[in-house]
Amino acid sequence: MDMEYPDDLKYLDSHEYVRLDGEIATIGISAFAVDQLGDIVFLELPEIGDALEVGDSFGSIESVKAVEDLHPPVSGTVTDRNEDMIEGPEKIAEDPYGEGWLLKVRVNNTDEDLGEVMSADEYRAQLEGDDA
Repeated sequence: MDMEYPDDLKYLDSHEYVRLDGEIATIGISAFAVDQLGDIVFLELPEIGDALEVGDSFGSIESVKAVEDLHPPVSGTVTDRNEDMIEGPEKIAEDPYGEGWLLKVRVNNTDEDLGEVMSADEYRAQLEGDDA
């Protein structure tokens, strides 16, 4: 599997990504996370209107191998969640950065919140370091 980490995204070391478009952040999980998890069988996401805080868990993703908590790269309010992925979580693997997004969040304060995220280059370097 060719691991891609689009440059327009920011990444957490727990393998969530965020794409900022003005006040709206799209959150998902990286191709690395999908690859590590294997066959994804269950996805739990918060409700629209729920508040997310950096450092908290906002749900979980379950595969045949493991259950992982999901962590928000930004704080804000959930404006949309990907019902298609909740109904068919195995589809996340097909397009994690596109159709496989998980949440859209109206960000509280973009500058403040993005302190913990890495650029694609930093994320790639960390992953390659992990494999060495």
